[in-house]
Amino acid sequence: MCLIADIGGTNARFALVEEGSTSPQYERTLSCANYRTLIDAVLAYLEDVSQPMPESASLAIATPVSNDRVVMTNHIWDLSLEETRKSLGLKSLKVLNDYTALALSLPYLAKDDFHQVGGGIAVDKQSMAVLGPGTGLGVSGAIYAGDYWLPLQSEGGHASYGPLNDRETAVIEVIRKHRDHVSAESLVSGPGLVLLYESIARCDGVVHELLSPEQITKIALSKSNASAEEAVAMLCGILGSVAGNLALTLGARGGVFVGGGIVPKLGSYFDSSPFRTRFESKGRFSKYVSEIPTCVISSKYPALIGAAVAVKKHYGYLGATSVSS
Repeated sequence: MCLIADIGGTNARFALVEEGSTSPQYERTLSCANYRTLIDAVLAYLEDVSQPMPESASLAIATPVSNDRVVMTNHIWDLSLEETRKSLGLKSLKVLNDYTALALSLPYLAKDDFHQVGGGIAVDKQSMAVLGPGTGLGVSGAIYAGDYWLPLQSEGGHASYGPLNDRETAVIEVIRKHRDHVSAESLVSGPGLVLLYESIARCDGVVHELLSPEQITKIALSKSNASAEEAVAMLCGILGSVAGNLALTLGARGGVFVGGGIVPKLGSYFDSSPFRTRFESKGRFSKYVSEIPTCVISSKYPALIGAAVAVKKHYGYLGATSVSS
C-alpha cells in the first residue's frame, strides 16, 4: 500500500492505494489547523482508519516543491522530506504540488466526475488546463506526450491581475491602497472573496460586517446583501478571465477544468454567472476559446488520484523525493 494525500491550506485529505492502482481507499479529510505538524496528521489518519504505516507515500501539497524543504504557502506546516520520511519509517516519500497532482488526474476522470459549463467540445489528446479557487488559487495543465501525460509545475495563481472594466478598476484601486501587488489569487480565492466584498462595500461607502467566505457566499446566494452578491459575481468573472488566459497560453483545446473548494459550493449559480462570458471575451480570439469546453470538477478526491499516478517511474522528475539508502 501507498499513503496518498492532498494537502491544502485548510484541509488535508488522506487515503491509501494499492501499488499500481489509482483507486483510493480509506479516504478521510482532516482539518490542518487541528495538527501541529504533518507527521501528527498522518499518524492521526492511520489511527482513525486502523491501518499500519505503509512503506511509501506520495503527498500533493499546496506549495511550490523543488527540494528537501517544503514550506506551505497558506499554512504553518514546514517540513524536511528526509526528516519526515525517517520519522514516519517510510522507504520512500514523494512530495509534489497539489495542482500538479490535479493535472495528473485529468485523464483519469470519468464523465460523471465533472459537468460542463457553456459550449465547446474537447479535442482528444490536446492540452488540458486546470485551475481552482480555495484557500489560494491553484493553476496547472497537462500536455500529451505519446505514452503518458506531462503535468505542469506552475504557480500561475500568483501572476498579476489587471482589471477589465471600470467597476473592477474602482474596486482594485481600493485594494491597491493596502497592497503593492494584486495577483489573481488575491482576488480569486477564499481570502480574495472577503477582500472583494470588503472593497466593494468601501467603494460604495457601505458599512459592512466582518464575514467569512462561507458567510459571504451564503448571503450572496440568498440575495440578501448587494455587496456580497457583487463580490461573488466579480470573483466568477475574474476567474473566467484568468481561465481564458490560461486556455490561450496552453492551447488547452482538451478542455479547461475548474477545481478548488469554492466553485462547487456555488451550485447552479456558477453555470449562469459571468464566468463563461468572461472566459470567451478574448477579442479576435473569442471564437477560438468559445470552442474550448469549461468543466467543473465534482469528483470528491481528484488530487488523490494524481498523487497515486505520480509514483509511476516516468514522473520521477516531479516535485521532490526522499528514498532510504
